[in-house]
Amino acid sequence: MFDSLRKSFGRFRDSMRVETTAREAKRTHNLFEAAAVYISACAEDDQDQIDEAVTWVSPEALSFGVSELACRAVIALARERDESPQTVARSLLGLPAA
Repeated sequence: MFDSLRKSFGRFRDSMRVETTAREAKRTHNLFEAAAVYISACAEDDQDQIDEAVTWVSPEALSFGVSELACRAVIALARERDESPQTVARSLLGLPAA
């Protein structure tokens, strides 16, 4: 009796593992994750990763995420350098100081 109960529980446990794996495979990505992967892939010139990241969210969402990431990066660099965000942004783009 205990043997059949143990086998039944084992099959149930195994079926739950498969559901978890399927759920992980269908995991959705948020726009900030997509933007982070997209930008880092662009910096590393990794076309496969770029192609994958653009499929995670809509083009509009990716654009918003990239813009938000750029803003946060400029603010972080400005604080680190003790400069204004405008100065840092112009410096990153190779523009002369305003």
